[in-house]
Amino acid sequence: MSSVKLINAHVVDPVNRVDFMGGLLIEGSTVAAVAPKLEQQADRVIDCQGAYVLPGLVDMHVHLRDPGQTYKEDVYSASRAAAAGGVTALVAMPNTDPAIDSPEILRALLEKAHSACCRVYQAAAITKGLRGNELVDFSALAAAGAAAFSDDGRPVHDSRKMALAMKAAAQFGVPVLAHSEDLDLAADGVMHLGEVSKELGVPGVPSAAENCGTARDIALCESLNLPVHICHVSTKVNFAAIRSAKQRGARLTCETAPHYLLLDHTALRARNADFRMNPPLRTREDVNAAIRAVQDGTVDVIATDHAPHTPAEKADFLRAPNGAIGMETSLSACYTALVQTGVISFARLVELMSVHPAQIMGIPGGDLSPGRPADLTVFDPREQWTVDKHRLHGKSENCPFDGMQLYGRVKLTVLNGEIVYQI
Repeated sequence: MSSVKLINAHVVDPVNRVDFMGGLLIEGSTVAAVAPKLEQQADRVIDCQGAYVLPGLVDMHVHLRDPGQTYKEDVYSASRAAAAGGVTALVAMPNTDPAIDSPEILRALLEKAHSACCRVYQAAAITKGLRGNELVDFSALAAAGAAAFSDDGRPVHDSRKMALAMKAAAQFGVPVLAHSEDLDLAADGVMHLGEVSKELGVPGVPSAAENCGTARDIALCESLNLPVHICHVSTKVNFAAIRSAKQRGARLTCETAPHYLLLDHTALRARNADFRMNPPLRTREDVNAAIRAVQDGTVDVIATDHAPHTPAEKADFLRAPNGAIGMETSLSACYTALVQTGVISFARLVELMSVHPAQIMGIPGGDLSPGRPADLTVFDPREQWTVDKHRLHGKSENCPFDGMQLYGRVKLTVLNGEIVYQI
């Protein structure tokens, strides 16, 4: 059994209250020891030169485009991008072609993912074909390995069906990931409804579309006393509503994304569709509310909503599909927005991007306890780099951080004791 020792590392493991200079020993596929000083010998020694060693990131909101749109991304290209971003586990959304709405499709995807360079967990659809009409067979999909249920990409418009889905998922201990949106209010908007959309003369999506959708899902959560996870929160009203519901004891968790912490709707003045996503980039006031919600614990998770599209698809500003890629830049972007600015500690960032998503999903990860799988990331906070979308590791280039200088960079990613990425 081979062994690797990481030395001169700033080890951060919030679960075990570890935050010290020291080392970590890997034996085979598992963590063997974490200590300020390791006396054990190893087959290979890696000098981290003061960089952070942390549990691998768990990105609980990713679009693989597999099956059906693998020209944009597939399991393998996405896992390479994940590894380059320090992500060792991801949860894939079911809005593929065909949708992940049957045990057969789910098993085929999970089988394909066995050889990926990160752990791939697959969410199954709530309704067949994500059309909102007929509920899926929750029992069969849970037995086939569904890690969550979601119609992400579209909300479940029918409140009764959403309630039934929450009840069914709870029976199997599987989370519901809610895309909370009122499509009637969203209409044909292509960006946030505000001064910039009016300036550009393009249809806008009002904040009320997200706010009303979230209000419905909070009401179901509290009325049924069942858990629900709200995806990609972006508005100040929603952060306040979620904060209030949590204070009342609602079994509610939520996520926001790196782009809602760093960018606002003024970026769309360039008419660059790489800045178009759903929910859309909001106002600077909403950005500040997102940062406050991260700081005060309202936000449980930062997930990327990694959504690849080709340059050809993104070429037409008005007709381009929504979505941006983000796994490879997520840790650096969040370090830049939140830690470098003193908003939160690095340990808190690890909770948001590794510990909490693993806990919500009920999957391995989020800690460096001896005996646990050796899934970890080495991140150097001292390195500054400029994002070049042409040099990223996935198939698509629709990165909203292209050209931005970020602080901190992933230097090494280990999955199950094997190095899957190294600069």
